[in-house]
Amino acid sequence: MARKAKKRRYSRSSSSDVESEMRRYKKGTAKSGRKGRGGRVKSRKQAIAIGLSKARKKGKKVPKKASKKKASKKRTTKKTAKTSSKRKSSKR
Repeated sequence: MARKAKKRRYSRSSSSDVESEMRRYKKGTAKSGRKGRGGRVKSRKQAIAIGLSKARKKGKKVPKKASKKKASKKRTTKKTAKTSSKRKSSKR
């Protein structure tokens, strides 16, 4: 049986956008935000994220951003309930 080829998650052209953004980051000319008002890019991760977002805007094949899970919301509600019950017991 022949092996199935794995699907590429990113297009080859999107990697060129990331590479160009990394070059700008290394030179120190990469800026974030609208028209560079967010300041200078300080980390590699930030530079990669900017490159991927530029590729998305151009319509290249890039996976969607990871959505935040609902589990984190559930945790916060449970914590607040526990703290309020502790306060009530300490006043008595």
